[in-house]
Amino acid sequence: MTTHLPPSVLGIIELALDEDLGRGDVTTRLVVPAGGAGAARAIARQDLVVSGIDVFAAVMARVDPAISVEPAVADGDRVPDGAVILEANGSLASLLMGERTALNFLQRLSGVATLTGRFVDALPAESSTRVLDTRKTTPGMRFIEKRAVIHGGGTNHRPDLGGGVLIKENHVAAAGSLPEAVARCRRGAPHSLRVQVEVRDLEELRQAIAAGADAVLLDNMSPDQVRESVELAGGRVMTEASGGIALDNVAAFAVAGVDAVSIGALTHSAPAADISLLFDGVSSTAR
Repeated sequence: MTTHLPPSVLGIIELALDEDLGRGDVTTRLVVPAGGAGAARAIARQDLVVSGIDVFAAVMARVDPAISVEPAVADGDRVPDGAVILEANGSLASLLMGERTALNFLQRLSGVATLTGRFVDALPAESSTRVLDTRKTTPGMRFIEKRAVIHGGGTNHRPDLGGGVLIKENHVAAAGSLPEAVARCRRGAPHSLRVQVEVRDLEELRQAIAAGADAVLLDNMSPDQVRESVELAGGRVMTEASGGIALDNVAAFAVAGVDAVSIGALTHSAPAADISLLFDGVSSTAR
């Protein structure tokens, strides 16, 4: 399959392969006959949301451009335990050399997508609350981890520090006051960037609204506090809740009327999805 990944992701793939294959694969060199062909299928070992098929393919292509990877499903698809995700064909030695690194990416990204999907599913059916990610991503993997959030049904927050204005406690301290921090951003930020302010209580919320903020981040508030804040905002600003949001309480935040919830755990705490690679009927765990 053809992949169109940015240079940053290709660079991470290079680093990952160098980490695992930099000194070669002594076991494969000693055991696998030269020139032997092989086929392998990636199999879901749990219900999951798929993400990272093209990254898997890019890893294999970097090991051996002659390897072909044919997806059986698409990124963003929900698949049951036992489903075939993709099939890879080519040199058996090459498949073995790329197996662990390719699976690491596919498992990690599918884990992010799967956890995101669980949060989305936990929202009330009638809710319009969006599930957002944060910048709490694996260094170097932000693009593909945030893309995995989208595959899981979530929405991306700002991609980097240049992608949006978010005034936090330390910015307020540096400016001298919350209204002054908003005023400085209003004067200097590109017109296309929304000005968002982190607030901890109703008084800070009032200040942010009066100063002309476009959005507020309701920091570490309970669902009841969020409800009060949403009522006070009255639609004048976009509201986002963050901090302490988990699968067992995300619905309560949605019922409180908040526009979005941002959840760092989507990327910093998602467990890897359980996916195996089977070689011509032989189960491989790629230790």
